[in-house]
Amino acid sequence: MRHRARIRLLATAVAAALPVLAYTTTSASASPATSEAAHSVRVCAAPTRGYAACHAWVRTDSTAARVAPNATPSGYGPSDLQSAYSLPSATAGSGQTVAIVDAYNDPTAEADLGVYRAQFGLPACTTANGCFKKVNQTGGTKYPKTNSGWAQEISLDLDMVSAVCPNCHIDLVEAGSASFTNLGTAVNEAASLSPSSISNSYGGSDISDASAPYYNHPGIAVTASSGDSGYGVQFPASSHYVTAVGGTSLTRSGSTWSQTAWSGAGSGCSAQNTALSGQAGANTGCALRAVADVSAVADPNTGVAVYDSTPSQGQSGWLVFGGTSVASPIIASVYALAGNTASIDNNYPYTHSSALTDITSGSNGTCPTSQWCNAGPGWDGPTGLGTPNGTGAF
Repeated sequence: MRHRARIRLLATAVAAALPVLAYTTTSASASPATSEAAHSVRVCAAPTRGYAACHAWVRTDSTAARVAPNATPSGYGPSDLQSAYSLPSATAGSGQTVAIVDAYNDPTAEADLGVYRAQFGLPACTTANGCFKKVNQTGGTKYPKTNSGWAQEISLDLDMVSAVCPNCHIDLVEAGSASFTNLGTAVNEAASLSPSSISNSYGGSDISDASAPYYNHPGIAVTASSGDSGYGVQFPASSHYVTAVGGTSLTRSGSTWSQTAWSGAGSGCSAQNTALSGQAGANTGCALRAVADVSAVADPNTGVAVYDSTPSQGQSGWLVFGGTSVASPIIASVYALAGNTASIDNNYPYTHSSALTDITSGSNGTCPTSQWCNAGPGWDGPTGLGTPNGTGAF
């Protein structure tokens, strides 16, 4: 018996250490178990209990990846995202700060951010000019060890803030590990820096706010990715205190943009945390907290351009990313563009849903109630109330 127990423990440890391979999708309604395998891989390993995984997926096909630093980027850039969501990015955001919380260290974060912003003609955002700040989870400059997967996640997050709110300052807070204790400590540190919003592009098992009391920061919009495994709820997206951000597939035909629910977006009902007061009128069908609230692009097949020079899984340079890790910093940055976070909370989109684009097609799997995994008019699980159409819902 002891021998078999040791084998089971070893197998669990090995599985936790291995990266999770990607899944394939050919349409927005494909099953998450069979989506994107030929083209994308998950950036971070699957989490064990008490830990989180980042929600980024990187394209690996030869037509998407551009590994040379001087190559022309593939994927959507700042002008695309600003157009798709009708954002006042050129004129709004001054005086606002978006904080990014991730695990481990990205040693090239500031340099890579500079490459991205220079490529797309955005103003420099550096430590020297006061736009960029990087600290550890206690506010110091002794950074944690480097993790190449989380380094890609960090570059993704910084680039999405730059794309959506180029006039915003950016605070990067690096947790010592991907445990909820360390990530939560980093969230509290980020809040102490008084940003407009805090983005969390990671998740793990649905747990209670009481066991992880890090996300309640009135006056700061806290966003969290809903997950990349299709129907099912993750924390901190299931927290009562955050804006849970789902995912879409975003496509363009000429000057017209269209969206469907992304097959990987997380959704459903928390078994731990209370519903938002605003959800009562949304008829979510959940007795407790419903996920998601709003959404943005997340499908790797309609992904975004990101620059990262810390090699991971054999890739570096200009890459194309998806996952709800893309969507969370986008929404955090839209909150910053709106400039209202000091006086609102995460119920605000529910009372201003007319300023969102309702997503009415696509699915992330099968579920007990169709609304929890199929996009349709009004609130639905994969896309929430919809995607930004300007800043009026934030």
